[in-house]
Amino acid sequence: MQILLAGSVVLPLVGALAALLPAPPGLKGKNPDQAVLRHGVTVTGVVFAATLALAVGFDHGHPARMQATTDVSWIPALGIRIHLGVDGISLPLVVLTALLTFLCAVYSYFKMPTGPSPKAFVALLLVLESGTLATFAVLDLMLFFLAFEMVLIPMYFLIARWGGAGRQAAAWKFILYTLLGSVVMLLGLLLIGLKSGTFDMVALATDNGPKAQLSHTVQLVAVLAVGIGLAVKSPMWPLHSWLPDAHTAAPTVGSVLLAGVLLKMGTYGFVRIALPITPDGLHAVAPYLAALGAVGIVYGSLACLALVRTGAKGDLKRLIAYSSVGHMGFVLLGIASMTPTGINGALFANIAHGLITGLLFFLVGGLKDRLGSTDLDTLAGITGAALYGRAPRFGGLLAFGAVASLGLPGLAGFWGEMLAMFGAFHPAAGLSRPAFLTFMALAGLGTLLTAAYLLLVVRRICMGGTLKAPTSPTDAGGPATAPALPDLAGYEYAAWSPLVVLTVLAGLWPAALLGLTNPAVQQLLGGGK
Repeated sequence: MQILLAGSVVLPLVGALAALLPAPPGLKGKNPDQAVLRHGVTVTGVVFAATLALAVGFDHGHPARMQATTDVSWIPALGIRIHLGVDGISLPLVVLTALLTFLCAVYSYFKMPTGPSPKAFVALLLVLESGTLATFAVLDLMLFFLAFEMVLIPMYFLIARWGGAGRQAAAWKFILYTLLGSVVMLLGLLLIGLKSGTFDMVALATDNGPKAQLSHTVQLVAVLAVGIGLAVKSPMWPLHSWLPDAHTAAPTVGSVLLAGVLLKMGTYGFVRIALPITPDGLHAVAPYLAALGAVGIVYGSLACLALVRTGAKGDLKRLIAYSSVGHMGFVLLGIASMTPTGINGALFANIAHGLITGLLFFLVGGLKDRLGSTDLDTLAGITGAALYGRAPRFGGLLAFGAVASLGLPGLAGFWGEMLAMFGAFHPAAGLSRPAFLTFMALAGLGTLLTAAYLLLVVRRICMGGTLKAPTSPTDAGGPATAPALPDLAGYEYAAWSPLVVLTVLAGLWPAALLGLTNPAVQQLLGGGK
């Protein structure tokens, strides 16, 4: 178990280095580009298999206990240790990260984004995987910060070198926002470590441990500083403005990993650091965090409604990016309730969002490959997509992703949002219940607005525009007479089917995930008891 976890974090780095070397004779295949893309599939596949073995070997009877731990001294003078481990909170995120990266590698093998050498692309993808896996596995505050920052450079280059229109500006905006937030977060982490005398996250999570050295004022200052960095990555309104540009410009696999994995690093930090280590500080700022989360839910939905209307020239990738602001608002609302119900809902919504939004960004990439555009007016025009008639399996899958994203009962998106609102209905002791009831009502309004814009997306793209009667043989426009589109290809089935299956399974059997997270959440809230 120890080797599996440490190997999952280190192997992508070794694979990234190997990707930059010439392919050995006999392994080049048809050409060197194919060889390096196959190398990416192999490495990410091995990492995914290792995380599955980790999940199978995990002691499900004690999910609150850190397992597969590695704890060795790294920088003794500063008390920094290489401390790794997973519990019921981090294990699902580790498996999700490995799964999405593997699916992105498979997709890229058949549909490599336009840009420079595939060697650099595969190397950056593997470095990104290593950084995200490390973020969810490390148990030292300084290592957490290093892993948190490690993903910025590969994602910057994936957007800037393999992205679409406006990629340079979007990449700079992404890295500047996150770097500035991270500088403030580093100050908060240093404050915690210096005042408590340790950077060990497990020791700091216990009431009778070093956390006792943190006064209320220190906790408040620390949670504000750390929270800013985490809120930028989450992303929390109004620190979200880098996200739509980054998603719109990013290549398909970049958008999948950005939404499916990188956004979870911020919300995971709130649960792993702010909640157990600075509970008094988080309790003080919880109403404000909940308010910003609730505003983000409504704001994201209204922005999507503005984009989907006819004539708005809205971009479908941009719309899904704004929808992420709303969905992550539910996660923040659940965390801010500081109740087991709300936090479990937030963790469930994290996983559900990764599965569903990852699928949606894959589908949008497939649409762009087929039609050359993600502009909603183009897709829904008189010669637009009309996917039900022209590519029925593709259209049906897009409709499935949309109804899963709006929180249809029986699919993964439902449980996290419902539990987050239940948490707001009965917030932790000391939090204003009338205020949280207001936030819950705003979240409920957001679910209605979410259903409205996603159903409009399905109506416009899957059904096409209004048909007009042809006046001549050459005027027979409209979706009904438009030529057929290529339907789902074999590699698309391979890359997208696991997300569909897991979305259904998580919706029908939520206890599989909640049974992992709930004991660990109870222990965090109980001060390690």
